[in-house]
Amino acid sequence: MNDEACAYLVGVIVHDLGLHGLFPELPETIPEFFCSSPLSRLELPGVPFLEVFERLVDADANSDIYFACLAALHKARLKYERILETQPVPTIDQVGPRGLLQFGGMEARALASFLLWRKWIFDIDNRAGQETGYLFEPIIAAAVGGVPVSAAKSPVKRRNAPTKGRQIDCLREKWAYEIKIRVTIAASGQGRWREELGFPEDCRSSGYTPVLVVLDPTPNAKLDELSAAFRQAGGEVHVGEDAWAHLAALAGPTMARFLAKYVHDPLAELLHEEPVELPDLLLSMDLGRLTVGVGDERFFVARAPDTRAGEEPRLPDDVDDQLGA
Repeated sequence: MNDEACAYLVGVIVHDLGLHGLFPELPETIPEFFCSSPLSRLELPGVPFLEVFERLVDADANSDIYFACLAALHKARLKYERILETQPVPTIDQVGPRGLLQFGGMEARALASFLLWRKWIFDIDNRAGQETGYLFEPIIAAAVGGVPVSAAKSPVKRRNAPTKGRQIDCLREKWAYEIKIRVTIAASGQGRWREELGFPEDCRSSGYTPVLVVLDPTPNAKLDELSAAFRQAGGEVHVGEDAWAHLAALAGPTMARFLAKYVHDPLAELLHEEPVELPDLLLSMDLGRLTVGVGDERFFVARAPDTRAGEEPRLPDDVDDQLGA
C-alpha cells in the first residue's frame, strides 16, 4: 500500500480510539472503513504517514498491532476487489462436459451461458475462501497476542507420528487455540473429522492446553462432540458470546475494540441477516462493468478491459504479503 492509503488507516484508528484531539492535521470526518466506495479511493493525501504513525504509537502502545491487523484486512479487501475486476470469464472448453447433465433442459445458448456464469461464480468464491483462510486466524491471533503456527514449525506433535506437527490457529504461551466461525453438522469427511477430534489430545501430549473458540453459538451434535474432546483433554471451550468475551479479555481494551468493530460486529450482522429464502439474483457483465443485484440492492464492479478468458488476473506485487511477514 502507498503512504496515502496507510495514512487513511492511521486516520481510521485515530477516530476509532478517540484520539482526534492529538491529530489536528487529520480531517474530522473520513470515509468509513466498510463502505461502498471503491477501496482504492480510501486514501489521505498530504498527510505524512510515518510521522503520524509514530505519534499514534506514542499515544497508544497497542496501536501498532491495531494498524497491522487493519492493514492486513484492507490489503485483503483490495486484493479481492482486484480479483473481481480481473477474474477471467471461463471458456466453454473448461466446463462443456458438465452441460451433459442438463442438455435438453434449456436452449443450448442459454445452457452454455449458465455454465460459464456458474463457473465464474465458483471461481470468485473459491478465491474468497482462499483469501479469508490467509487472513482470519492470523488477525485474531495477532489481536490476542498470539501467532499462527504452521504444521512444519509447530511444537504440537502428532501422537501417531511424532516427527510431524499440527497446524495451530493461534499459539499463545502454553495455550494452543483452534478458532472457528462455526461448527456445522455436516463434517468434512470422516478422516478430517477424526483429525479435528485428535487435535486436543495431541496438544495435551505435547505439553500445551487446547482451547476451542467457536464464534457462532448455534448448537449441534458436532459442536458437542468437539467440545467434549477438548474438555476431556483438559482444555477450554468458548462458544458464542463467551468466545468473544474470552478473546476481548486476552486482547486488552485497544485490540478488543478492533475485534469488536472489524470482526465481531460484521460477522454478527451477517449471521443475523441470513435469509430464510434466497432473494432474486441478477448478474450482468459487459466489457467495462459487473452488475450484481440481490433483491432490491445493486452494486457495481469495474471490470478490467484487458481481461481475457483463460488468463490469470494480474495483481500488485505485494498483495500476498501476510500479517507479520
